[in-house]
Amino acid sequence: MEKIQLQDLLGQMTQAEKIDQLQQLMAAFYSEKAEEKTGPMGDLDLTEENIKNAGSTLGISGAKEAIRVQKSYMENNRLHIPTLLMADIIHGFRTIFPIPLGLGATWDVAAAEKMAEISAKEAAVSGLHVTFSPMVDLVRDPRWGRVMESTGEDPFLNSRFAEAFVKGYQGEDLTHDFMRVAACVKHFAAYGAAIAGRDYNTVNMSERQLRESYLPGYHAAIQAGAKLVMTSFNTVDGIPATGNKWLFRDVLRDDLGFEGTVISDWGAISEMIPHGVAANEKEAAELAIKAGVDIEMMTSTYSHYLAELIAEGRIDAGLVDEAVLRILELKNDLGLFENPYRGADETAEAALILCEDHRQAAREIAEKAIVLLKNEAVLPLKATEKVALVGPAAASNDVLGAWSWQGQKAEAISLAQAFAKDQSVVSGTETFDYFTPSEAAVAEALTLAKTADKVIVALGEADWMSGEAASRTDIRLPQAQLDFFKKILAVNENVIVTLYNGRPLDLRELDGAKAIVEAWFPGTEAGHALKNILTGAVNPSGRLSMSFPESVGQVPVYYNTDNTGRPYESAPDEKYVSKYLDCSNYAKYPFGFGLSYSNFNYSQLTLSSDTMTASESLVASVTVTNDSAVAGVETVQLYLRDLVGEVVRPLKELKGFQKVSLAAGESKTVRFTITEDLLRYVHPNQIASSDAGSFTLTIGGSSVSGLSSDFQLIK
Repeated sequence: MEKIQLQDLLGQMTQAEKIDQLQQLMAAFYSEKAEEKTGPMGDLDLTEENIKNAGSTLGISGAKEAIRVQKSYMENNRLHIPTLLMADIIHGFRTIFPIPLGLGATWDVAAAEKMAEISAKEAAVSGLHVTFSPMVDLVRDPRWGRVMESTGEDPFLNSRFAEAFVKGYQGEDLTHDFMRVAACVKHFAAYGAAIAGRDYNTVNMSERQLRESYLPGYHAAIQAGAKLVMTSFNTVDGIPATGNKWLFRDVLRDDLGFEGTVISDWGAISEMIPHGVAANEKEAAELAIKAGVDIEMMTSTYSHYLAELIAEGRIDAGLVDEAVLRILELKNDLGLFENPYRGADETAEAALILCEDHRQAAREIAEKAIVLLKNEAVLPLKATEKVALVGPAAASNDVLGAWSWQGQKAEAISLAQAFAKDQSVVSGTETFDYFTPSEAAVAEALTLAKTADKVIVALGEADWMSGEAASRTDIRLPQAQLDFFKKILAVNENVIVTLYNGRPLDLRELDGAKAIVEAWFPGTEAGHALKNILTGAVNPSGRLSMSFPESVGQVPVYYNTDNTGRPYESAPDEKYVSKYLDCSNYAKYPFGFGLSYSNFNYSQLTLSSDTMTASESLVASVTVTNDSAVAGVETVQLYLRDLVGEVVRPLKELKGFQKVSLAAGESKTVRFTITEDLLRYVHPNQIASSDAGSFTLTIGGSSVSGLSSDFQLIK
């Protein structure tokens, strides 16, 4: 449809039909079974008329059901307007990929785009139109359970992944490419900065920090074309995001240039009542529509009160019209008026869901996500060695992680399954619980460990331990697992720990291990991917996108901190400097860190000039050499530091990265172009600009290593 046709359609709608278009309901409302609808209808106090005109639905899945619901909806809708079918497709639809935090550890935006493309394909043939992804919330506190949905602690890296996700989901021609879905960037804004890492908690920061560190990820997704933005549960400057007019009208619409659809998170409009900024649902509806929230997810304040608010003159009817028009434009962008069933196709669904090509991609991406944290020459495993595989995660299929909505644990590959045909690897038969292992399971594991050359101790979190509403103050492994590790270590010193988890953990109690492999929740192909890393069939290349603390007491601990007036580095033995008395200032495993079976050396850092201007660029070159007999992939990272700014600047900031494949003994020259825009930051006037003066450039393999050189920006 042309825009004039959409406006004509809007003109034909009654006020009630317009308001109902703003309502999103869950799948149960469209069930064929009356008893499944009764409860939800009663909870929201909606009529059949409201339901048949509600503009979007979440949680419907399967091509057959999607077609049935769409057909019924259009038959009952007076103007035959199609409904939107949405869902949480976060790191895979049925073929599950690593959790986003693991995807961030790939430092491979092409891999992230591939994940999103495959996820979109499986979702689209199953009848869905919109995914509530990517989540681009910057996160620096691993106590927050939803850290598993983020790609980490750095604005630059998160922005690159945000772009990749959107491109993968939406493709180049969303209207005609029925193998794609619309992307919804979330949660706007700063949801990842909840105080103390407690989900749904208050967020409190300066506007300058919000703009500099937290908005770039959303902005990158918007510039990549994301069709929707979801509100966050938290407050921003004391006002819940869902009713924050400044945040959505001034910042999102005007400053970031977003023209698409805004949707509330689940129940977020009504939650302004317990927040204490609305006395009742009527006031909540008024705040939300004035802020510019177009779709209300799973509360019914709009249905109940918008007409009344218009009649009383408290809101302008034009606010409803603009919201409805944006929803109609989204449906038009998806081609739904001409093709209401879009990609829903039972035949394609049967052929594509969890197909071998998708599993292969999931395996390869999981391999890239796995980070080797420690290795005292015990990995890779040798074919001649007898290896015991023990622990609760050895035979576990709990490898998908939270937000794997359609994923099936029974279809996932455990590590024991992957090693099943290897004569040199032995594992037990006793069921091993994550929290209360039986005496028989522990005894069997000890027996196997005593006679092995090496022991793989497979540990980790259960999937429910991270994700939404899964905040924790203790980010260690369950105590039973730590006790078990110590028992194994007492009978065999050659211990390799593998980890399935959804957040950075406090790993101090695993220091006795000779190797630690961070596998995250790797997805459907978990066991195959992890086995390939352990055996050396694949050389690990993952690098952390979020720091692992030495102790939870350091949290938040992240690499790009500001300096203080009493920096620890200037006098580490002094008491009156910024430091802890009982713990290091630094992360145990820092941002950008990860080991390889290769050894990479950096040399010959050169700059094309030691000065640059706003209109000139500078090229930095470094030679990277693989000083080993094993081919590998190195992630070359560029960091910059503004030595003197109007505002205190971070000690270093990631401004570029390149993944480089190097054969044994091979050297390559890696080049980065430094332009003036990379030197900008948000000043007290809330405008990004650069300062003339001195900068330090560092290129290396992590945030704590590399070669450095200084240059000047002349303005």
